[in-house]
This record gives sequence, C-alpha cells and structure tokens, in this order.
Amino acid sequence: MSHYTQWYATPGAQPRLLLVDDHQLNIRVMYEIFRHEFDVFIALNGEQALEKCAELHPDLILLDVVMPRLDGYEVCRRLKADPELADIPVIFITSHFDEADEVRGFELGAVDFIHKPVNPIITKARVKTQLQLKQQTDLLRAISQIDGLTGIANRRRFDQQLELEWRNCCRAAEPLSLLMLDIDYFKQYNDEFGHLAGDECLRRVAMAMQQAIGRPYDLLARFGGEEFAVLLPRTNSHGAQFLAQNILLKIQHLALPHPYSPGGIVTLSAGLATVVPQEHTQARQLLQRADEMLYKAKQQGRNRLLVDESLI
Repeated sequence: MSHYTQWYATPGAQPRLLLVDDHQLNIRVMYEIFRHEFDVFIALNGEQALEKCAELHPDLILLDVVMPRLDGYEVCRRLKADPELADIPVIFITSHFDEADEVRGFELGAVDFIHKPVNPIITKARVKTQLQLKQQTDLLRAISQIDGLTGIANRRRFDQQLELEWRNCCRAAEPLSLLMLDIDYFKQYNDEFGHLAGDECLRRVAMAMQQAIGRPYDLLARFGGEEFAVLLPRTNSHGAQFLAQNILLKIQHLALPHPYSPGGIVTLSAGLATVVPQEHTQARQLLQRADEMLYKAKQQGRNRLLVDESLI
C-alpha cells in the first residue's frame, strides 16, 4: 500500500475532502492544494473511493474520470444510487475536453468539471463554491426536518431515519428498537390550562426526553400532536426498556401539575418493540407493533410501559 494513503488528517472542524485518482503524482498535486484548509482523504481507485465514502461521508469528492476497473462515471452512478451518499457533491477531474463526456457527467449528478492540468486558484475557488452550496442545502434540509414547536426532529425526519436505520441494522444483523410515547390526558390538560400552556408542556417534555437520550445516533422525534417516538439503533430490548423507564421517571420528576391525571402530574404512556431487521420484513411492522403496545398501555391505565415480545 502506498504511503500516500496515510495522508489522512484528523477529522475536525474543517471540511472533509476525498481525492480519487489512480495516479500518485496527481494525488500529490491535489493534496498540496488543499491540505492546509481541508481534512484530505485519499482513494487510489474506484472501489476504494466507494468504501471511503461509506466510511467517512466526505463533504465533497474530487473524482478522476479515467481509472481502471471502475471509472469515475461508474463511481458517481453508484454514489447517486445510494440514499446515504447521494447528497455528496462530486467534481470530476479530467484531461479531456469532450462535451458529450461532460454532459454525461452532469446527467449522472456531478456538480462541476475541472480540467487537467489543474489551476490551483481556480480549483480551490470551485471547491469552496460547491462546499458553500452544500452547507446552505444541508442547513435548509435540517430546518425542514425540525419540529417548530419543540425543536426536536419532526415526523418527516423520523420516517427517513427509520428507513435508514432499518437498512443499516439489516446489513449488520443488529437489533433496532422503537419506543412510542404519549402524554397522558393531554386533551384535558389543554382544556384546563389552554393551548399556550399545552405548547409549553410539550416543549418541557421534549427537552426532558432529549436529556435522557445519551447517544448521538438515537433519534427523538415528535410523531404528531402529543405523541413522540424514540428510534434506538443497535439496541436490544433490555437496553431500550432501561432507557424507556428512565424517560418515564424523568417526566414524573418534572412534576408538571395536571389535575386530571391520577397522580396529579403529567405522565407518559409508552410502547416498545425490538426486532433484528431482515430483508423480507419492513420497517412499518416495527412501527405497528410499538404503536400497538402504546395503545394497550393507555388501555391498561396509562403511566406505564408495555413491551412487545413477539419480534425479539
């Protein structure tokens, strides 16, 4: 293995840039252009590029068109076909000035072409432009996936993340747990205190639940109205139950007054389901089972957790 593959900078605040070229001289030139302003990563062929994209999720890829086995066009096609990697901007690097080739590249999803020999100033400017566009797009996408009232993920983000984690856990043969929660007697709370107080209750409950969730890849979302969902990848039923009980206790410790709740304070009902996803199953089965457990928890008196055992 070439020593050039060891040029990785420690990932930090700087954008991640993946350079893909099978010629080490080209890699050296590009690396010198970007090494002071970016975390630079190297791939020396198409297969390695796909592996590093899946591992690193770079902010931008500079991709040579002509490479053995997998050329740049095929690498780009596979990236754009993968929902997890499709948003990474690709700039093709080419020594050819063929208009048809450039049209093909743009049709595959590339954002720009840079011609060899590269001009450092122009190349750096084009890369920075595309990174700024990506940053703006990412920001708009993030805003569109946030619940405006509570500040946590909204239903749209939850649906996307559920499908993503389902595929990830299916490939890794790891468990995926889903916790559905509902504020008990919330309609009566709104009737008693008014909708502004109800909104504040939702915000405080969401904040307390978020504080109870420690791992960055767990997702708390407002599912709708007074209902919430917690998606727990790589979490078995035992671990999910521990977290669920902690959430219920945390809400009780808020001690938000609720005269129509049996305990006189705001409480939650919860339903939990866990499954190891399989290729022949679908994510909605997990959602359906967790929702059924939540419904039964409310039927049995609320302020409790019910766990589905059939999917474990």
